[in-house]
Parts: sequence; structure tokens; C-alpha cells
Amino acid sequence: MKKNKIIVTGGLGYIGSHTAVELSEKFSVVIVDDLSNSTIDVLDGINKISKSKPLFEKLDLKNKDDVKSLFKRHNDAIGLIHFAAYKAVGESVENPLKYYENNLSSLIYILQEIDKLNHSFNLIFSSSCTVYGQAENLPITEEETIKKAESPYGFTKQICENMITDCLKANQIKRAMTLRYFNPIG
Repeated sequence: MKKNKIIVTGGLGYIGSHTAVELSEKFSVVIVDDLSNSTIDVLDGINKISKSKPLFEKLDLKNKDDVKSLFKRHNDAIGLIHFAAYKAVGESVENPLKYYENNLSSLIYILQEIDKLNHSFNLIFSSSCTVYGQAENLPITEEETIKKAESPYGFTKQICENMITDCLKANQIKRAMTLRYFNPIG
């Protein structure tokens, strides 16, 4: 029996690699990573513990042609989980353009390719609690008001969530979910 295919961007990072391992039990997994914030030896660890060996694609999601070719090669995928983003708040303050380019352009190119698909496609976007800015109520719940972001990183996550919402409203994408979380290790 052929397994459904899921693409995991940033799949060699901490959260992406753990997600790829879990998905491998029921899905065919394609890991996409540019190795800018991870190392290829993570793939060896994933292969050792996964139920089925994921396919790995070294790819820069800031390159529109690379994203187009990814979707052409894997046009049978049923979904994508997007973990590939720069994520250091301090670094984003020091180098905001790096964060705007990577975090926004990669999602734009992914959304453009999803819009071209002739079948239902599922998108899960890895967001952050930073979208809440300086929260007034603790613990923070999903009902918390989103305030001005306190860093370029947080602002990119807010923009990305808005892009996804706008694409859903315009029916350019059919299904999407945003995950907002705090420190995933703690």
C-alpha cells in the first residue's frame, strides 16, 4: 500500500526532525532543509529510528525556482509542514532584512505553489508565541489579543499568519493550520 506523502521544511531542525520521525510511521516523508541552521548528520539519526527512511532534499526555499521544482517533483504530496524559518529574536533585531527575506519569501513561494495545485492540500505553519507581543494575561491562551511584535522575528510570524489567512479567504489555499508555541524544549 502506497503511503501518502508529507513535505517537512526545516526537517533537520529540532522540531522538524522529531516531526519527521513521527510522521514516518504513517506517511512517506520528504525532508527539505538548506542546512543553514542544521547539519546533515541529523538525517542519519532520523534514518536509524524512523519506520521508513525519509527522502532528503537540500533546497533553499528563498529560491523561487527551487520551490517550483520541489512541488513538481512531489506533486503527489498531500501536505506540507513549514518549520523552515530563522528563529533567533536577538539576531532578528541585529539583522532584520535577513529575517524578512527568509521567513517571508519562503512562505510566499510555498503558497504560490499550493495555489497551483489541482487537489486539496494541507498546510501546517509553525508560528510562535511572539505574535502576542507583550501579553497582559498569563498563562497566554489563544484568546489573547495579538499586539505589536517586539522583534522582526515576531513580526515575520504575524505577517506569515496574515498571509495564510488572506490566502484562505481568497480561496488560493484550501486548508491551513497555524501552530503557536513557546519554547518547544522546555
